[in-house]
Amino acid sequence: MKPAAFTFLLAWFNIIDSNNKMNDSIPYTEVNLINISQQLLLAAKTKEPTDSFVDILKNISEEKMRNGLASDNLKKTFWINLYNAYTQIILSKGPSRYKKRNSFFGNRQIIIAGIKLSLDDIEHGILRRSKIKWSEGYFNKLFPSKFEKQNRVDTVDSRIHFSLNCGARSCPPIAYYNPENIDRQLNLATTIYLKNETEYKAEENVLYLPAIMGWFRADFGGKKGMKIVLKKLNLFPAAADAKIKFKKYDWNLYLNNYKTEAE
Repeated sequence: MKPAAFTFLLAWFNIIDSNNKMNDSIPYTEVNLINISQQLLLAAKTKEPTDSFVDILKNISEEKMRNGLASDNLKKTFWINLYNAYTQIILSKGPSRYKKRNSFFGNRQIIIAGIKLSLDDIEHGILRRSKIKWSEGYFNKLFPSKFEKQNRVDTVDSRIHFSLNCGARSCPPIAYYNPENIDRQLNLATTIYLKNETEYKAEENVLYLPAIMGWFRADFGGKKGMKIVLKKLNLFPAAADAKIKFKKYDWNLYLNNYKTEAE
């Protein structure tokens, strides 16, 4: 990786302070893991070699994983960056894999701390706290793995659905997440995506929402919760009620969909 690119990334997320020293407010183990996730994502974007970062993640100890990702903000940051990075890396090397999407998302082709994981494991197991993929968010796995139980988030955050890029044209764009600002970043990602993908037709009294919200409706508190989210964003009249319909998802492959600048 080019030194200038890495320095830019660190400065972007305020990991380096004005004296060019590591931020003392974040324990080293946390910074190391978050930095690796950011470096991997930047390397995927700039087409730099990723092998060194992949090897570090493959060989890191499970204990260091747990110690370095001790809060939900750290977990969300790390796993969102990894999900987006590995999706780009894998599909850039073999775009044809996307023709069989169930296999692409379900195959355990990512090794973290010696454990083989799939993109589904990261999204539904870790970030959605052991949810069954096709249950609309209403049912949990009966027997999640030990690794999943030790590393999953404590609380499901519906905003992650507007941060994960699975390689499709309808996916949200990719951003570089950091634990200090992740709450603001996820709010921004949610607002931007919903403003672009939501449509309220007053004459029909129908609220058209992105397919993602339908697939994982329980994560949003059902249709009632979805309307609350939209009203808070002023995308749906506060006094209105409406029938909800979900749009079709465009699954056409669309790589390199990065935000053009830091938010």
